[in-house]
Amino acid sequence: MSTTAPVGERPRPTIVLVGHGMVGQRFLEALAERGLTATHRVVVLCEEPRPAYDRVQLTSYFAGRTPEELSLTDREFLAEHGIELYVGDAAETIDRAARTVTAASGRVFAYDALVLATGSYPFVPPVPHKDAEGCFVYRTIEDLLAIEAYAKSRATTGAVVGGGLLGLEAAGALKGLGLRAHIVEFAPRLMPVQVDDGGGAALLRTIEEMGLTVHTGVGTQEIVIGADGAVSGMKLSDGSELATDMVVFSAGVRPRDQLARDCGLAVGERGGITVDERCRTVTDPHVFAIGECALAADGRVYGLVAPGYEQAQTAAAALAADGTERLAFTGADLSTKLKLLGVDVASFGDAHGATEDCLDVVYSDSRAGLYKKLVVGRDGTLLGGILVGDAEAYGTLRALTGSVPPVSAESLVLPAGADPGAQLGPSALPDDATVCSCHNVSKGTIRGAVTEHRCTTVPEVKKCTKAGTGCGSCVKVLGQLVTAELEASGVEVDKGLCGCFTQTREELYEIVLALRVTSYRELLDGHGREGARGGDGCEVCKPAVGSIIASLAPTIGASGYVLDGEQAALQDTNDHFLANLQKNGSYSVVPRIPGGEIAPEKLIVIGEIARDFGLYTKITGGQRIDMFGARVEQLPVIWARLVAAGFESGHAYGKSLRTVKSCVGRTWCRYGVQDSVRMAIDLELRYRGLRSPHKLKSAVSGCARECAEAQSKDFGVIATSNGWNLYVGGNGGATPRHADLLAQDLSDAELIRLIDRFLMFYIRTADRLERTSTWLERIPGGLDHVRDVVVHDALGICAELEELMAAHVAHYRDEWAETLDDPEKLARFVSFVNAPDTPDPVVAFVPERDQMKPDLPLLAIGRRPLEDALEGSTPR
Repeated sequence: MSTTAPVGERPRPTIVLVGHGMVGQRFLEALAERGLTATHRVVVLCEEPRPAYDRVQLTSYFAGRTPEELSLTDREFLAEHGIELYVGDAAETIDRAARTVTAASGRVFAYDALVLATGSYPFVPPVPHKDAEGCFVYRTIEDLLAIEAYAKSRATTGAVVGGGLLGLEAAGALKGLGLRAHIVEFAPRLMPVQVDDGGGAALLRTIEEMGLTVHTGVGTQEIVIGADGAVSGMKLSDGSELATDMVVFSAGVRPRDQLARDCGLAVGERGGITVDERCRTVTDPHVFAIGECALAADGRVYGLVAPGYEQAQTAAAALAADGTERLAFTGADLSTKLKLLGVDVASFGDAHGATEDCLDVVYSDSRAGLYKKLVVGRDGTLLGGILVGDAEAYGTLRALTGSVPPVSAESLVLPAGADPGAQLGPSALPDDATVCSCHNVSKGTIRGAVTEHRCTTVPEVKKCTKAGTGCGSCVKVLGQLVTAELEASGVEVDKGLCGCFTQTREELYEIVLALRVTSYRELLDGHGREGARGGDGCEVCKPAVGSIIASLAPTIGASGYVLDGEQAALQDTNDHFLANLQKNGSYSVVPRIPGGEIAPEKLIVIGEIARDFGLYTKITGGQRIDMFGARVEQLPVIWARLVAAGFESGHAYGKSLRTVKSCVGRTWCRYGVQDSVRMAIDLELRYRGLRSPHKLKSAVSGCARECAEAQSKDFGVIATSNGWNLYVGGNGGATPRHADLLAQDLSDAELIRLIDRFLMFYIRTADRLERTSTWLERIPGGLDHVRDVVVHDALGICAELEELMAAHVAHYRDEWAETLDDPEKLARFVSFVNAPDTPDPVVAFVPERDQMKPDLPLLAIGRRPLEDALEGSTPR
């Protein structure tokens, strides 16, 4: 019931929020912004066992993001605003007459205002055996945990019912878990809501090239179960049967409105709690509904997070009721920008050309998987569009929707045209153009953050306006607007690497190369900022300059060895000990295994070393063997045995080449058309030890089946019957990117020459800690510019790039072999300088699955359930 107020004071009115998803959390933030958390008691009932998390980025869990990293709230926010959050305690009944909500725990809460943010539930087609063991939905973190566990324990093949956004993400997750993945979509194309036939065809080709099997135009008739009662297959509407061990339903969602139905609130014919323009239910003025459970006044249930955020703001404004703000939700922008399986897909405005008397401007390149369509009115007004394979221009195009662009529509889609964001510039957008659709932030608001609130950086503008804190698709345009506004105000925009240098990393590279600068001290004293000269530098520029000098060492006459003299002081922790520091203070030992090829004798050596030193061993996705748990003083002893056996450093610790992965190629595989193992070994040995702005990964596939996953690498090679295709700028991780085709049907010599040029051009022009994927998207002109430079030699620098790489290859030395030959360098490998024979007592281990794992002490005992949930304590 309501909290008890002190004698003489009136009890605070109570707002009860049912549901704590993304929209529910945004509603709480809107209450706090309006001061309502100070004047009201706020109670939140959350059915899930954890507080609000980023459901838009749900699939990134399979790319390594933890539930904690997906969280959208923290204890500090709740404590600061006195919000009572009950996780794992769903609302079960509403008594509108008494104005109370009863939770599953039996708690009863009285309310003055009730806000329903119950979201939606996955639609599962009513097919036989849909609830059999091995059937899942794809909606929550708990769903993902269950899918992951089942896939690892008893599945080799998975099928996803639904080829929409979540369906494609689910299929990608199954593939990432090592399963053969199928997509079954009833519509004639993938993503039928967002794209048209042309966009669907481009998306289909790209996804099939990734190894996923797509079945369009067919429905699921029955889930076939085996003798054990678990899934063994699917019967499709065309009479065919698909063998699969698990089924993931992702065929759309339905509003979760049962709680509202049970208490007599009006709902729409097809579901959704009926609300007015202020998100107040039409049945009861004390009850609101927001997000995917609400049927808005325009008769639509919105399934995107941005409209839900607008509804959250609208409901909070209605509850403020002070006359200063009367928001009305009358509809929302349905534009979306997604990255599915590394493929950009975007749609905005009238994407399907429903407006009368409109024209289409289309560019399609089926070989490259590109499709761009703009819908334009007879008067030149941009009405909408679809982008598949390249959505770089999405932010600018969406903001220009409804206006006549200052350039022709053709120039906005043709490859010959420059990036519209750069070509048109931020000034082309009107002030009322919506830049951030998630939080409905206009260009004028962003300009105001710079001019009125004195924000000078993108993070400051994000904090001030919330722009760029949703899906993130507007961040690039946001940065352009901030820079343009600062420059227009006469503010000099500091593009320097850090507080020590006014130059960018690219400019420092040119200084080091041109002047043959061989030390950080020489560079800082000669070219640093006035106040930084003679100082010690900072943690930003020291490793960056150290990397530049190491990259150019043979050419400028410097030592390429990272632990020589001054260079040692510039390195990060990992480079300092030539090993990766692990979470318990131990280190990993990762010898190079070029192309994943290794002789039995060397396998035996690794096994013996791991046994003798009690190391945990793991075969990695990069086709080598990692050994974990070495103490710092053990590293030289271990490496002495490895070097004697013919191994060298795998550079797992450095910003340099990691591995060149390969399939077995034509030597063993009946589909192989080239010797991928030989090429992978040649490339890894050529580029080993190459210091770069960020780590580099590569792969070589022996045929178009792409078993080595070359198109998710910084540079990837795929064999053709005529030679090799070279792809660049790909990466996996939390923000995966599909690599772009740079050149095709190359000979061995042509391939190596282009990779030499590409890598040295990247090292020369990239920013610090910038992966090739980010660099390729940032550099003016993008892939077309890179192709002009490294393939066509448009800048006339290819001979120099080749010479720089040749110098690196000729002067390569194994860092560990060199370390073992120098007693002075070996002296650094101790836990305590003043007690070199004493091991670190914190480094401890416990057994698990016949090996060892770090023994990490429990830092907090007896935490309350809410604190556990906020810490994301549910195990993976």
